[in-house]
Amino acid sequence: MKKIVLASNNKHKIEEIKEIIGDLHIEILPKSEVGQEDFDVEETENTLEGNALLKAKGLKELIGPEYIVISDDTGLFVDYLEGEPGVHTSRFAGKDHDDGANNALMLEKLDGVPYEKRTCEFRTTVAIVEDGKEPEFVTGILKGHIATSLRGKGGFGYDPLFIPEGFDKTFAELGTHEKNQISHRRRAFEKFAEYIKI
Repeated sequence: MKKIVLASNNKHKIEEIKEIIGDLHIEILPKSEVGQEDFDVEETENTLEGNALLKAKGLKELIGPEYIVISDDTGLFVDYLEGEPGVHTSRFAGKDHDDGANNALMLEKLDGVPYEKRTCEFRTTVAIVEDGKEPEFVTGILKGHIATSLRGKGGFGYDPLFIPEGFDKTFAELGTHEKNQISHRRRAFEKFAEYIKI
């Protein structure tokens, strides 16, 4: 099997993916292990697929043919907000990865909106780039609701607000292990695991 390299600067994402794939028998190397610790690409595309591919192709150009490069992009799509923040999920409040500001803006935009109208879905798309093949994509989706207030201490991003379908707790209240058993990212990486076995 070829070596798989993840193109990401997001420490939380890498930790989460490692926990998810730990029991899928796939080894994924961080980009630092192929001498590309400082590699980064500005996300300029208007789709999850576009941004994931931008990162994966960019890193693939810098390393050898023996590697498969993967990159993922995640978006939170809120129905009441007509799909916002979507591709701009980490930059919803303007500054990249400011979880507190993003959550505050989400609560502000949904102020007074009843729970049944706070439906949403998290989507994670993984781009897979390897020599001699067209890029491939796999996507994991998890539907849920946005809570009316921040709940729980764990996690990152929108974890204190996102209540997965079939649960009455936010991701932050569920905790990392339980979240990673059901998450959109897990669903995407399970599909990736199936793809890579072919």
